[in-house]
Amino acid sequence: MPPLRSLPKYLWVPSRFLDNELKRAFAHFNESRIPRLCWHHPGGSDLLRAACFHADSDPEKKDLRSVEMLMLAGHSQCVIVEAGGDLPSPAEIQQSYLKLWTLSLCLADSSVALSDEKWLSGLEGTRWLDHVRVCLRKANEVSVLLAERRRSVVLQELDDRDLNCLLASLVQVVLDPHVRTISGFQSLVQKEWVAAGHPFLQRLNLLQKNDREESPVFLLFLDCVWQLLRQFPGSFEFTEAYLLALHGSCHLPLCSTFAFNCQWERGRKSQTRFLNQLYTPVNGWRDTLRLEILQKGGYPAKEAGGAALPPVWDWALRYDRRQRAQFRNPCYSRSSHSNGVTLNGNFLPQTHNKMENSPTGNWALYSFSKGSLSLQTHLFPWKNGSVSKRSFRWAQLLEGSGEQDRASRRRKSSGGLAHHGGPMLLSSHAGPSIQLWKRCYLRGNTDVQVGLFAPSIGGLTEELGLLQERLTAWEARAQRRAEEGR
Repeated sequence: MPPLRSLPKYLWVPSRFLDNELKRAFAHFNESRIPRLCWHHPGGSDLLRAACFHADSDPEKKDLRSVEMLMLAGHSQCVIVEAGGDLPSPAEIQQSYLKLWTLSLCLADSSVALSDEKWLSGLEGTRWLDHVRVCLRKANEVSVLLAERRRSVVLQELDDRDLNCLLASLVQVVLDPHVRTISGFQSLVQKEWVAAGHPFLQRLNLLQKNDREESPVFLLFLDCVWQLLRQFPGSFEFTEAYLLALHGSCHLPLCSTFAFNCQWERGRKSQTRFLNQLYTPVNGWRDTLRLEILQKGGYPAKEAGGAALPPVWDWALRYDRRQRAQFRNPCYSRSSHSNGVTLNGNFLPQTHNKMENSPTGNWALYSFSKGSLSLQTHLFPWKNGSVSKRSFRWAQLLEGSGEQDRASRRRKSSGGLAHHGGPMLLSSHAGPSIQLWKRCYLRGNTDVQVGLFAPSIGGLTEELGLLQERLTAWEARAQRRAEEGR
């Protein structure tokens, strides 16, 4: 794809940044995807995202200043987090997803129970839950850097179109209560995935043209959000039914939201300019045309003829009013978001919280990986001749790892860390805290699907009965544990 075409239509860059400086900076990043603002924390820190430096870039002094301004975004210090360093690659995500679906289909066609040891072993072998756990852990780490340490973070990925979308979105779900509303989550998907150029058409492979590019990165993100929803049910305005509807819509070639690889393609191939999706964070995704569509029915034809695909957010076209009502969480309360939550305390050791020493006296750049911070002595390390372009990444990760890793392990076993100043939802990601999203992946199992979109009072009664059985089982289990502990 030609440079700039994968970028969003609008970018947030420093206000003092000149046009000629911006043009010079484009040349030093893959696909010209320069550092740009994603989200601002009320405490003053910023979340940015960017592609990796171009392999053939040879920055001059003026270029260094331009890139430095973009990376620091007006701050004296920032932390670079390489998304590809700790998170699974798109190829690994695809491999795990295929194994998971194969295992789920086998369960639907046999008499094997969910508690069967052989089936559980197969689930572990897919490594899907491991990928979910790693993503949530990384989101926790970045969230602490932004909220607790007040450090601006630059998420960096090879082309800034897959794992950066996932990580930037998860961090905002963890930190921003507005993103946990229906309109806020919708805006998040549009901003960090659709407008940011996630290649939905390639990754979901709706046209079945190229299996090599297929990878359900967005579906992994939805699974991570479901884990947060399960652990913090009162903090989200939407429900599991909403996430399931969004998950299922990804597989249907009926929505313009997932039918293109970037905004440029969407604008070029869209049937009508009126259905372009723009970022409106306050009112959500609204336009007068959609109201007209719902009232009168049908879609306006383009001058040359043809019908336009609706966006995925027009739920009324596929779900009735009763089903859409189940998208909203009756237990949700906006006022509850000000309460503090407990952190797990198994990341970002306090011994690595100090960032006073700047390499030049003017700015400081840090690399964060494996739970530890290391000072980066040069914006482009290959310019000073100390390391090669190709070995920079690994040299940076290995630098200072010995004693820091030992300190990190000591800190991990020292207990929890309490947070009482903000609405962070830092999930637990240890052992049984991460569970299989059964209603999503075991859709052929009728016991799992009981009560979902219940069309009648009888269906709701059946769901309540199932919940009562689970509650009774949990109470009995808790009583046995209490007796064993005496």
